[in-house]
Amino acid sequence: MDWLLARGEIIREVVALHLFPTPDLPDEYRRTQRALEQLHREFSGDHYQGRPCRLRLVPVRHGDVRLADIRSEADADVVWCAVYQLLSDLKAQGRPLHLCIAGGRHIMGLLTLSAAMLLCGHQDRVWHMYTPTHFLERARDGAVMHAQAGDGVRLIQVPFVPWGSYFPALHALMRSPAEVIAAQTAQLEASEHARCRSVFEQLTGRQREVLRLLATGCTPQDVAERLHIIMATVNIHKTVILDHCRIAWSLPENTYLSYHFIHDHFARFFEREHKNASP
Repeated sequence: MDWLLARGEIIREVVALHLFPTPDLPDEYRRTQRALEQLHREFSGDHYQGRPCRLRLVPVRHGDVRLADIRSEADADVVWCAVYQLLSDLKAQGRPLHLCIAGGRHIMGLLTLSAAMLLCGHQDRVWHMYTPTHFLERARDGAVMHAQAGDGVRLIQVPFVPWGSYFPALHALMRSPAEVIAAQTAQLEASEHARCRSVFEQLTGRQREVLRLLATGCTPQDVAERLHIIMATVNIHKTVILDHCRIAWSLPENTYLSYHFIHDHFARFFEREHKNASP
């Protein structure tokens, strides 16, 4: 928070999504209670360091029950859905987001990143908070609430692909992480198939033969031997194919592509074509 403010970011609200241990886990329960109380004090009167800023604490719930820990895939689904709903609500309000995925259970960070890839855009940021070991020891249990410039604490931006920006229809399909993966895979495969199809349709019959063999894992030498042509001819056909690929995948003209690109992208294409053609 201090690091972002020092960079000139304007932050009006901080949302802390957290698990909530039950009293039958006394140590975890007391530690969580103490941490939440300390956070409240930092945002007294909906201000932080003299700036208007609200703190909102959001415990992960399964129905009316607060989730104490992530012990199963069902618990992970509950957390993912909570993160997805929270981010969805915030983005519906048009807010740019800074997501910090450090702290708490590591799996919560992974689940948050998964949801962010669907809901966040290019204007949003995902951060990992790097905290040196010596400062962690000094700040344990809230003994130090604010790091100084020389303490080495900093945010590291996490690169991510905002798939939801490219495939907006994904938003309406989501109910669980499994559905996310299935929907993303279907969208990506459809897009990949369309690119492969556009390249295939622009090739001559001989170029299609070369493409098909390279897609099955043949080397250029293998192709030359199977088609009874010289390597120079194979390379000419390969160059034409890869030129079409650069256009289809919107790659810069000077991007180096080898015949491995053809196998990586066209193997599934021909598998699907063969499957669809089978009676």
